[in-house]
Amino acid sequence: MAEPNPLREPLLDWYGTHARDLPWRRPDTTPWGVLVSEIMLQQTPVARVLPIWAAWLARWPTPAALAAEPPGEAVRAWGRLGYPRRALNLHACARAIAEEHGGEVPSDHAVLRSLPGIGEYTAAAVASFAFGGRHAVLDTNVRRVLARAMRGEEYPPKATTAAERTLAEGLLPVLDAPTWGVAVMELGALVCTARAPRCVDCPITAHCRWRLAGRPPHDGPARKGQTYEGTDRQCRGRLLAVLRQAHGAVPKSALDVVWPEPIQRERALDGLVADGLAEVLSDGTYRLPTS
Repeated sequence: MAEPNPLREPLLDWYGTHARDLPWRRPDTTPWGVLVSEIMLQQTPVARVLPIWAAWLARWPTPAALAAEPPGEAVRAWGRLGYPRRALNLHACARAIAEEHGGEVPSDHAVLRSLPGIGEYTAAAVASFAFGGRHAVLDTNVRRVLARAMRGEEYPPKATTAAERTLAEGLLPVLDAPTWGVAVMELGALVCTARAPRCVDCPITAHCRWRLAGRPPHDGPARKGQTYEGTDRQCRGRLLAVLRQAHGAVPKSALDVVWPEPIQRERALDGLVADGLAEVLSDGTYRLPTS
């Protein structure tokens, strides 16, 4: 039995008024649409995901539709969402669903967790939001809200802990657990943000232990923002953009011109091949993966 949760009513009331109308939250969205959205939204803002998600579902409305195409097409359609291995994971996941589950996204959390590229968070999110399961959905936003409201800490630990899972599971309502989960997530995305929380607009401010304690600053290791300019990740993105636009194999010279530093460029290109995001052919040309 879940413990009494003083955050539940004010938060659900707030969500009922302030929730964004996102397509993957609509009642007619398929479990596949929910799964695609959850993978796309990892480390990527909603505004960037919206058009890619819509185009993806229009082209591949089912796992079987995606599984029937080469993985390189998934990488191409991924565009500039970043972290393109997620596209390969989605393609591998689609193949597993098509071949092992009759083309239907499974509803069981443990079975979802066994699919390629599906971690604890994504399995819980799909089981909850697509099938109404009662699971603790712990993304970055949820962890931050619970750290502040329930533990009085500005930020959660870097990696999810057993104590966080226990806390989140204890707060799950018996009914409407999926709505509770998405409401906490929405609060973290819109109000209880990482750098500029708007406590004056927060529906649970009267219960928030962090605010009641005077908003004490984070006393753990310094939190460093991610850099992008000049990194291997940026270089990989430039190389991958050439392959996406080519619709076929390209000579090495076409890749060399997009990044001036040769050692970093070769390291990034080798990494793309090792990660399965590119293939090198016998004539020395490169292309997106075909199998």
